[in-house]
Amino acid sequence: MSVRNLNKLFAPRSVALVGASNRPGSLGATLLHNLVTGGFGGAIYPVNPKHTELAGLPVVASVAELAAAPDLAVICTPPETVPAIIRQLGEKGTRAAIVLSAGLADARDERGRSLKQAMLDAAHPYLLRILGPNSAGLLAPAIKLNASVANSGALPGRIAFVSQSGALMTGVLDRARSRGIGFSHFIALGDSGDVDLGDVLDYLASDGATGSILLYVEHLRYARKFMSAARAAARSKPTLVLKAGRAGGAERAAASESGALAGMDDVFDAAIRRAGMLRVFTTEQLFAAVETLAHAKPLHGERLAIVANGAGPGVLAFDALVCGGGTAAALAPQTLESLAALLPAGARANPVNLQGDAEPERYRQALELLLRDPNTDAVLVVHAPTANVDSADIARAIAPLAKSASRNVLSCWLGGDSVAGAREIASNAGMPTFDTPEDAVAGFLQIVHYRQNQNLLMQVPPSVSSIAASERGTARALVREALAAGRYLLSDPETKAILRAYGMSLVETRAADTVDEAVAAARGIGFPVAVKILSPDVMHKSDVGGVALDLDSEAAVRAAAQRVRKRLQEMRPDARFEGFSVQAMARRPEGHELILGAATDPVFGPVILFGQGGIAVQVADDHAVALPPLNAVLARDMIDRTRVARLLAGYRNRPPSDMDAIVATLVQVSRLVCDIPEIVELDINPLLADANGAIVLDARMRLALADRSGSTLDRLAIRPYPRELEERIAWGDGELLLRPVRPEDGPAHLRFFDALTPDDVRYRMFVRIRELNPSQLARFTQIDYDREMAFIATRSGPDGLPETLGVGRVVADPDNVSAEFAVTVRSDLKGHGLGKILMQKLIDYCRLRGTREIVGEALPQNNRIIGLVKKLGFEVFPAGEEGVRKFRLVLR
Repeated sequence: MSVRNLNKLFAPRSVALVGASNRPGSLGATLLHNLVTGGFGGAIYPVNPKHTELAGLPVVASVAELAAAPDLAVICTPPETVPAIIRQLGEKGTRAAIVLSAGLADARDERGRSLKQAMLDAAHPYLLRILGPNSAGLLAPAIKLNASVANSGALPGRIAFVSQSGALMTGVLDRARSRGIGFSHFIALGDSGDVDLGDVLDYLASDGATGSILLYVEHLRYARKFMSAARAAARSKPTLVLKAGRAGGAERAAASESGALAGMDDVFDAAIRRAGMLRVFTTEQLFAAVETLAHAKPLHGERLAIVANGAGPGVLAFDALVCGGGTAAALAPQTLESLAALLPAGARANPVNLQGDAEPERYRQALELLLRDPNTDAVLVVHAPTANVDSADIARAIAPLAKSASRNVLSCWLGGDSVAGAREIASNAGMPTFDTPEDAVAGFLQIVHYRQNQNLLMQVPPSVSSIAASERGTARALVREALAAGRYLLSDPETKAILRAYGMSLVETRAADTVDEAVAAARGIGFPVAVKILSPDVMHKSDVGGVALDLDSEAAVRAAAQRVRKRLQEMRPDARFEGFSVQAMARRPEGHELILGAATDPVFGPVILFGQGGIAVQVADDHAVALPPLNAVLARDMIDRTRVARLLAGYRNRPPSDMDAIVATLVQVSRLVCDIPEIVELDINPLLADANGAIVLDARMRLALADRSGSTLDRLAIRPYPRELEERIAWGDGELLLRPVRPEDGPAHLRFFDALTPDDVRYRMFVRIRELNPSQLARFTQIDYDREMAFIATRSGPDGLPETLGVGRVVADPDNVSAEFAVTVRSDLKGHGLGKILMQKLIDYCRLRGTREIVGEALPQNNRIIGLVKKLGFEVFPAGEEGVRKFRLVLR
């Protein structure tokens, strides 16, 4: 249901407390005390039939007796009373409620429904939004609202904290208050019967009072909704996640190595990376990271230079950087020469030791040199207090440089009270400030990881496969044929036939039912060959002696086939024998064995896996997981996150492997999984990679009947770029491309905005603004195709760069009933029919989606758009005191 009526929940002007009480220790008494003493400026209405006055406030007996409908109701009555109370509130006109009552999921009403479902059914006709049940409440410090069970309030601030654990609330609030950390909102979701993580993220993403979002997550139910909301939020403000349950529970049952390796926490981690959020692992890291990112400047690289007034602190920071997977800056020769002239002991490499007697000017000069170094992307300044130099003087010396620098300058002030002043000066200058070298490096790496995840957020792989339709049809036919025969676990030869249709390089493989057929297959392939058993009950053939290699004659093949079958009977008499797989031997002595596969997560759907392969794949435990669809950038990121990537890059006299071939295979597997929903598990192990390419040696696949009620893409947690909506049209003397907007359209979008007249900007925004800030630009160009659509008309400009000529945007409500549109054409191109083209594209798109109506509005002076929509059949009518014109076109 998204953000509808959530303003009543998070910014109410009046609150009713149903179940108010004066009984010590009760929920009703705690809530009433917090509401009254918190200083909430709106009206408070206690409801309880047993009282006439509580906390100096008049009490009514029931919801029906309330003089007016409160914006928000807080309910802490017995579970069986909640559905009726919700219905009464809806009838009264209330549109938001917090249900603290627990036990609604287990209890039943007279119709056999759970009380939780009965509560939701009662709310639905009124679009009444519910936080809970079993919620610990919420706090909105800006309006002094404490509608929670917390034993203390929250300081006002710009951090929103959203928790799936009410028990965490008190501890976090107490810790935050002691450190002076304030909140815009503090929200305990409870059981998320209605309002869930996705809804709250949607609200907070556009909340001007919130500068960053912190999430404590225990579980997720709706991956697509969560990912859509998370990606939208992360585009506009730092969003950090602390996830409980990293150790997981029972292992997932899987018929493939990919399924066994892709653990639930691995998949969640992949989702967080792809959403552009940052994951942390302790509550301490959560608050430290939000402070770091709040001060951080855009990071254009990952090379850190360290400068300290002693060898020890500098080496500690350097060790933490290297051991944490960071990159130390290799200072340029000219920098080293300048440092040699500056420092008493001559040239210094990274870390730079200024010596214990370093005065403020030496710090300033060294920092200036490092900020000019072309090989340095950020600088960490570490200072240990000394008797002869005031730490605050050093902070004052470097603060102007740090403030004006385009690169990040982080600072570490070792000590306690003696460096408190320096910390304050550094913090006021915008430097992320830390107590220890290790904490400082951890903060820098958080900036690095956040930047990496934001880069992944920008990637929007297409929904249409580049594989020819005939080849896709071949693969689908093979899958349908197997399912029709009741075969859900495909053998190596069957799997390779499907992979071949998707253009993957394979060793020639033939299936044989008998020993004689195996000999004939080897003769046809050509020697030498490998012979392997085929059994749906054996995952690792080598464990049962089911593999024979380098067979160079018919006699060797015959003997090996008999031998591997006998070993299977001896070691696994219960295993089914379905014949032999005969393969050409791949002579690649410098090849690396890799695993590449797919699995299906119960929450996030299809996932792709890559890592070190071979028979020791599970022992090596070197793998990375990602959500499809993948493109080359995302595939390369997967590879880089594994240890085997260092081997693939080449070492000593061993040449690097063909990374383009490995990346292409990953992308093809992603396309295969996206195209054919029946594929639930896939193993390619090994994929043999060397300087000459990547070739599939062994593969297996598990199928399942797919739900065909929706699109095949509905299984994916991330909606891909809808390439199928691209359209080329003739316009004027040339041609335009109408297509959905992409993140990389940002620069062209800025040029488009700059080309608009002030009046055109006001017609679009209803206010005058001079430039788009980064969050507005992200909002316009980094859209989620599940929630909205923006079509741009684009072509190559005179300078060869793409130029945006017009934009048509439509945003549908969560129920796809009504969609609001906006169309903007570059000011110098009006009157050439581009607005009508974009408007018709939006109408056709909404009809395709089954949207019921398109609506919009414009200032009365915007005659062009008013005239255009009238010609297209819109109803136009005035609304509001300023004469704003409303538009409406019924589609169905």
